[in-house]
Amino acid sequence: MSLLNIGTQSSVTVRRLTDIVGLWCAAAYATLAFFARQPGEPSLFLFFALAACAGLPVFLLYFYVSRRGERVPFGRVLLWATVFRICGLLGGPFFEDDFYRYLWDGYRFATTATPYGVAPEAFFADHSVPQLFKRVLDQINNPELPTIYAPVTQLVFLLCYWIYPGSVTVLQAILVLFDLVTITLLFRLTSAANVMLYAWCPLVVKEIAFTAHPDGVGICLLLGAIILSQKSRWRSAAVCLGLAAGAKVFALVLVPLVLLRAAAKYWILSAAVLLGLYAPFVLSGGTDMESFAVFAQEWEFNSMLFAPFSEALGAFRAKALLGLGFALLWISYAVSYRKSGGKVPRGDWLYGALFLISPVINPWYLLWLLPFAAIFPSAWAWTASLAVLISYVTGLNLDDYAMGPYQQPIWARVLEFVPILLAVGYDVRRRKQKVCHEIV
Repeated sequence: MSLLNIGTQSSVTVRRLTDIVGLWCAAAYATLAFFARQPGEPSLFLFFALAACAGLPVFLLYFYVSRRGERVPFGRVLLWATVFRICGLLGGPFFEDDFYRYLWDGYRFATTATPYGVAPEAFFADHSVPQLFKRVLDQINNPELPTIYAPVTQLVFLLCYWIYPGSVTVLQAILVLFDLVTITLLFRLTSAANVMLYAWCPLVVKEIAFTAHPDGVGICLLLGAIILSQKSRWRSAAVCLGLAAGAKVFALVLVPLVLLRAAAKYWILSAAVLLGLYAPFVLSGGTDMESFAVFAQEWEFNSMLFAPFSEALGAFRAKALLGLGFALLWISYAVSYRKSGGKVPRGDWLYGALFLISPVINPWYLLWLLPFAAIFPSAWAWTASLAVLISYVTGLNLDDYAMGPYQQPIWARVLEFVPILLAVGYDVRRRKQKVCHEIV
């Protein structure tokens, strides 16, 4: 048999395996969508089982093609990624109620020109609120606080309102489109097999397609800026970076690194875009910073290092110490990155370090880390993509009235963080072995 025939047969095998795994995962997401549509929430056991069914085969396929040096067809990666997200659209949100705030913010933005400054509870007795949005208003969590979502995200909520007021499905569809653009951008930065890790990741499908978390907007803009910077299109990159920071503060972790080799005028342009996004709302009397300050000072959920440090030192000292540690790490990496001439910053390392010290680790925060974990694959990051789902084990989802709604049993954090630490150990050992092999 000729080498050409062997190569052709191998490609056919990979395509078939890709389709088999894609079909299997689609069945898992379709099942999840069915149960998400039923009254009440899906059981935690069912959710974890389906997440494992959708995640583990992807890892196995990735290991298979990586070990054999095979190429995964990008068209099939994108096709099945789209199918999974359609399942999310059909299923709708579960284990989350943040989308009510998104819909409310869109209504407030459209009718008063700003979603900021007034907490939802101020409208409980307001008879001018349409009936549709009264039902939305009744479901908003923390109604005593004004919105915490940044201007670019608010523009997405406004677009959703303009298309179809009060429709979470429309919001899901908009966010899915951003996510599909993110997948396409990733293909310009890494191989199709690596892109598959992100595109077929259960965490990404759940948090964007099912639950409509808007973090993908900022991520899409950030990746777009990185690609533009590689082409020295600094003006467009600077604008995208300003917009990314205007979508969520997490973008600021990488914005200076992307601009390291840019002229000062592009730093100014990026800052001007961000300030321009905020200026109208500052002039109208409110931004997201009021609630962000409350969030930063008072909230703790699913933290890894912050909880034990806080117990030992107190919350303020723990935040100061951990924050200083992150700042020193960031500066050290920035110096190294500038010297190395790298084209894509290690967002996986920096966001991983940020979440390690953060008082709050919501599952959707890892959406910022995972695109970079696709560019720089590691065991710890993709272990975390599944393990972090255990954070949904809370008093609310356990129907345990002896616990607070967002309180977690200690065993849940152990089950979540121990596998990640073991995966970190595996990556460190593998890296040492690789270095030793190169020296030999």
